[in-house]
Amino acid sequence: MPDTAAPATVGHSEFDRATTLTPREPGVPGVYDIDLPAGWTIFGALNGGYLLAVLGRALGETLPHPHPFTISAHYLSASRPGPAVVRAEQVRTGRTLSTGQASLFQYDADGTETERIRVLASYGDLASLPDDVHTSAKPPAFPPLTHCVGPEDAPGSADQQPIAERVLLKIDPATVGWALGEPSGKGESRAWFGLADGRDADPLSLLLAVDALPPTAFDLGVKGWVPTVELTVHVRALPAPGPVRVAITTRNHAGGFLEEDAEVWDSEDRLVAQSRQLARVMLP
Repeated sequence: MPDTAAPATVGHSEFDRATTLTPREPGVPGVYDIDLPAGWTIFGALNGGYLLAVLGRALGETLPHPHPFTISAHYLSASRPGPAVVRAEQVRTGRTLSTGQASLFQYDADGTETERIRVLASYGDLASLPDDVHTSAKPPAFPPLTHCVGPEDAPGSADQQPIAERVLLKIDPATVGWALGEPSGKGESRAWFGLADGRDADPLSLLLAVDALPPTAFDLGVKGWVPTVELTVHVRALPAPGPVRVAITTRNHAGGFLEEDAEVWDSEDRLVAQSRQLARVMLP
């Protein structure tokens, strides 16, 4: 019998199936159909990082370069599970970078086609980058994965959101006091991140990683829905095998909005992705 516990490989993971697009016209890139699955939702809405990975994959299949270097998304309305159309186009192509834009559309109850997300991105080849690194950035101090806690350990775990079953998320205990009614007030969230089926990280899964942790608003003592308004991700390197470490901070919550700055570090202590997002705090 096959070893069902063997980790999934890139291209053969639930994440890969959930981001698979079907060209509307075979052999002609640019317009894709996809059925967005409910397994990547939180409180009924699809996770913004997952949706960014869908659009990132569409651009990777449309542009001549394989990897997102920088990708910026504006979230125009909440995306729900079900049929969607992605339209992607090449804006400019150079020798080392190509730029494209993409949008995701769904139909409203009255049949109106509505744009949910619009993305602008530059793509290149991360494997071709030189090895030199000059940086003052340092990886965050993390307890071992076995000393961190998952959503299943938190109060109310019986009501886990569907996406929690598809990701490996082990949170630094120092940033989970909010779950016990004791937020630190620092606006921090740190966790080990991977895919639940063991698939190693790649540039597309890094787009999910930056938006997969509990909102830093919780650590500020603010409870509520925190939808993303805009999210920009810089992918800096191809990640080494194994779970990555994600550290997110918020310095300013004002006027009902906050920023989240994220860093993603791989198993070789390399900074492989950075992001900033603007989110709105919707109080209960």
